Amino acid sequence: MDYDAINSSDIPPEVPRSEDSAKDPENVLRGHKATLNNPQISDAAKEHSKQVLEEAGEPYDQSSSDKKTTDQGEKDPGNVARGLKASISNPGVSEEAKERVREKLEGMQ
Repeated sequence: MDYDAINSSDIPPEVPRSEDSAKDPENVLRGHKATLNNPQISDAAKEHSKQVLEEAGEPYDQSSSDKKTTDQGEKDPGNVARGLKASISNPGVSEEAKERVREKLEGMQ
């Protein structure tokens, strides 16, 4: 397809076409880290991903990928409050549960 014929604008593109389709190295590394966490991936593919990460200077630590809390081991209070507020707005939540959530929110403030 001839993009120049379609896009006959006088405004030059912000990113040259060659750079626009180039792989982002950070995304490539993220993909290799995801490969290591995927149980459906073969051991050979996981070994390859480990090698790529090591060559890129990004050693992968399995234990650091399991974090779901802050560095101090606590849940983020802002995220907790947002989840509780979402429960109040959810029509699938009973009125009794909404009342408990309201009480919990008041206790957080």
